[in-house]
Amino acid sequence: MLRVMDDDRVFRALADPTRRHLLDRLFERDGRTLTELLEGVEMSRFGVMKHLRILEGAGMIVTRRAGREKLHFLNAVPVQLIADRWVGKYTRERAAALADLKAVLDEGGAHMSPSATKPRQVYQVYINASPEKVWQAITNPEFTTRYFYGSYVESTFEPKAKLTHYTGDRSAVMVEGEIIEADPPRRLVHSWNLRYDPKFAGDAASQVTWEIASEDGKVSKLTVIHEFLSEDASYAEVASGWSWVVSNLKTLLETGEALPSHD
Repeated sequence: MLRVMDDDRVFRALADPTRRHLLDRLFERDGRTLTELLEGVEMSRFGVMKHLRILEGAGMIVTRRAGREKLHFLNAVPVQLIADRWVGKYTRERAAALADLKAVLDEGGAHMSPSATKPRQVYQVYINASPEKVWQAITNPEFTTRYFYGSYVESTFEPKAKLTHYTGDRSAVMVEGEIIEADPPRRLVHSWNLRYDPKFAGDAASQVTWEIASEDGKVSKLTVIHEFLSEDASYAEVASGWSWVVSNLKTLLETGEALPSHD
């Protein structure tokens, strides 16, 4: 049964030093196998597996299969949500130390795994909304302008169709791509090229995959995977942005209001 992530599970997961050590290892290099995570840990294989299950249950790591290997990725979204909720609740501006922590964890999802064929960022969140609602939020410009840095998305969302993210006033292009696969409301794959700064002009196209899963049709598990051909300028640029986009999408669908502006 899919469940919406809550603060208590994240705080409990962070309370254990072994689990914090495992998160540190994934921050140092993402996409590690269980065997790699066992290095330097004075604990049995089953003990480490138990800690990893707790971290995965709290949404702080995401696992993906690569052939016979099971890779573990740091997921910054739960920390992003806690920071936005608690800092926003008690202060008007984010505390500098917590903002730095968020930035570090956001970047943690951007490290290349030598086990993967290309660098990858993985983000995951549970949303108290149906897959149809999540799909609509991803593909409808009335939603994207509210949670996706004000961008206006335009596409037919049919295979080989062009995909464009404009600025909110549609005066400039932010992102260009092409639809590779569309299976509403379960899966969307498209290419990705940043266009809002000339420094990205020489970067190779990357690929974004949106996966939406649900067991009861009410709560959805959204996984966003951004894969790159190389660690170019756009690779570093988006590392700190996706966790904000995903957590903002969740907040908008569950509360009807987006998070305060994020710079």
